[in-house]
Amino acid sequence: MNADWRDMEESELVHAVVPSPNFSDRLLPITMLVIHYTEMKPIETALARLIDPDAGVSAHYLISEEGAVTQLVSEEKRAWHAGASYWRGIKDVNSASIGIELDHPGHGGGYREFTDVQFEALVPLAARIVRQYDIPRSNVVGHSDVAPLRKIDPGELFPWDRLAEYGLCLPCPEKLVRTDPFDNEGAFVLALERYGYDITEGRKAIEAFERRWRPERIEGRPDAQLGAILWHLLLERDRGATR
Repeated sequence: MNADWRDMEESELVHAVVPSPNFSDRLLPITMLVIHYTEMKPIETALARLIDPDAGVSAHYLISEEGAVTQLVSEEKRAWHAGASYWRGIKDVNSASIGIELDHPGHGGGYREFTDVQFEALVPLAARIVRQYDIPRSNVVGHSDVAPLRKIDPGELFPWDRLAEYGLCLPCPEKLVRTDPFDNEGAFVLALERYGYDITEGRKAIEAFERRWRPERIEGRPDAQLGAILWHLLLERDRGATR
């Protein structure tokens, strides 16, 4: 039983509390929000796994396709949602993040758009988390961003553009340079590392970047458009405009 379950009370944003035993103490302050999909249907299957001590996985929150929010782990604790992962020098992403699982069939079960009511439940929860922990917009990421070798969720249909309209993540750059700022694929991959990605497998890192910033076309190789997007993001970060 989660030792901190008494701290998890139902509220306007949380509709149910189902304590998971799968957590540990944080070793880092909270600086990230990671969004996942469950790739398990029905939701009861996902919930059972997230609270199964033998499964060894969890998340802080699970949001159903109908918009019901269930809290599983106290935010003070380290939920086990990201696995082997990396973002901007942080190797223990679980310690530095809050994880939200979205009830969804995923790519393996008939990938489809996320429901409006689910997104409408995510927005106020994410807004409260981002505000409370002063999480930069650039650190509101998908599971595929922090684990590109293993994961592709929440995938190309997650509405990052809509989340950006609320100021909860970075918007896709619109004013781009007209020429490719990177000479070759190697230069692009090194720039991805500078931005924050694990580039152990370059093509996987490129695909993760495409899934987030150009979801309509995922090819695993850089081109002028991708280069311009990454260049803009790096410039904005260096200017301190990514909070």
